[in-house]
Amino acid sequence: MDNQQIIELFQSRGLIDQGLAQDILAEVGHSGKEIAEILADFQVIHHRDDIWPVVASELGASMVDLRNWTPPEALLALVPAGTARLHGALPVNFDDTGLYVALVDPLNPQTVEDLRFALGREIHVVVAPDYLVEAKINDCYGGEGKAMEDILSQFEIGRDSRATMDLEAEANSAPIIRYVDLVLYQAIKEKASDIHFEPFEKDFKIRYRVDGALYEMVPPPIHLGLPILSRVKVMANMNIAEKRLPQDGRIVKQVGEKQVDMRVSSLPTHHGESIVLRVLDRSSVNLSLENLGLTEHIYNYITETIEKPNGIFIVTGPTGAGKTTTLYAALRRINTVDSKLLTAEDPVEYDIDGIIQIPINDAIGLDFPRVLRAFLRQDPDRIMIGEMRDKETVTIAIQAALTGHLVLSTLHTNDASGAITRLVDMGCEPFLLAASLEGVLAQRLVRTICKVCKAPYEPNEAILNQLGVSAHELGDKHFSTGIGCEVCGQTGYRGRRGLFELLHITEPLRELITARAPTVVIKQKAIELGMTTLREDGLRNIYLGNTTIEEILKYT
Repeated sequence: MDNQQIIELFQSRGLIDQGLAQDILAEVGHSGKEIAEILADFQVIHHRDDIWPVVASELGASMVDLRNWTPPEALLALVPAGTARLHGALPVNFDDTGLYVALVDPLNPQTVEDLRFALGREIHVVVAPDYLVEAKINDCYGGEGKAMEDILSQFEIGRDSRATMDLEAEANSAPIIRYVDLVLYQAIKEKASDIHFEPFEKDFKIRYRVDGALYEMVPPPIHLGLPILSRVKVMANMNIAEKRLPQDGRIVKQVGEKQVDMRVSSLPTHHGESIVLRVLDRSSVNLSLENLGLTEHIYNYITETIEKPNGIFIVTGPTGAGKTTTLYAALRRINTVDSKLLTAEDPVEYDIDGIIQIPINDAIGLDFPRVLRAFLRQDPDRIMIGEMRDKETVTIAIQAALTGHLVLSTLHTNDASGAITRLVDMGCEPFLLAASLEGVLAQRLVRTICKVCKAPYEPNEAILNQLGVSAHELGDKHFSTGIGCEVCGQTGYRGRRGLFELLHITEPLRELITARAPTVVIKQKAIELGMTTLREDGLRNIYLGNTTIEEILKYT
């Protein structure tokens, strides 16, 4: 359930006041605990399950006890497995007035409407703890694999009759719709950042990326590849008849208990179209700088820098390093009534209230330089550029910084000092760069050790040598690893956190930039002035037990 909804519900009933509500929401963002646990920690309720009578009272619904209850097969048959999993809905009763269902997220009215449409019945909500509803759905419907098998069996039964169906009709057939919905549900439940539909000569693969690593789902029969791809294209409002050119689309869908925004890209290949869905996690746009895991020094520097009236602040790193999330967190910090913020993005990934966001469209000539020139006539205080790609964009950004605007942007380099060389290589005059640049933050995302199966680990000397650490230097420092469990899917990792390297542009560094000093000289000088490198920040996280040696060696 949405944390904000729960807090507002408890506020409206006089159970908490505004100050306590803010403290609880801050704790949710900081600790990552469920809202029910935090309400119990703050002694608003005695036990995590005490939240559900309040929800039931708000909905005017009755509570049901699912612990020792087994639904009859006839009742389960009223809600297909795919629908039950997609909407987090468990049927508990049926009478002349309609179907009574327990929902994982009973406060979401859209779920009730979707179920009413999908099942063609009046829906009445009853309330039970969400973890019991989810567990009972797993028990009754046999897990995601069983749900997919049930759907796929329908294709085998009607395979001959399907030969006469046109592609659009097949893409919109009930089994295809339920199968694709279930694939999306399972991937998003695992917190996937990307979902890949990949046709090959002899099979059709579906893979999803979790915490930077790809995992493969049980593949459907190859003859279902085309209707599955067509269904995704229909959902994304793409042209299903066009298979020769790349296309882009967008899907906004209610999956389980939250609304999910997905950016869709199709690419023609030798064996058909490859489609990738980028899952945009709206919770990340609500992150604040306090919750990014920054060290105190870097946090203080960023908060001071983004409050400056002019200058350039750059976040650098490879694709998927969390650069946009960091910039959005910074924008939220300075998004106040007395400040005008403009962003140019390709594409706009998240909508932020109070900020004017412009999507880049190269097809019609709306590129970064053109948008930036228009920005300067809009009287902005702060500007965000999605990416500095060329000399013209960099030149205009520097002009904006020198004429009283704060510019935030991203760049693709391996470390912070490399950003200087990259900008000069683009054609930027070193003396202008030295005058306008305030700082560069390099970052990476590394997987964190699963807290459930975390265990001590003793590295051998060869691995320590790769880290650049000798055994006698370790002292009382300890290493950890994840041995694998059901919670983390036997990977030993659960979630990710950032590594950061801050290049603070001080006077000695400005002199080196003006003199066109090479990257290695700038980096060495920055280290002398106190810069913590990505590798050093990685070692700090290893010693704190946040991540493993393998992750740090891989990303730094």
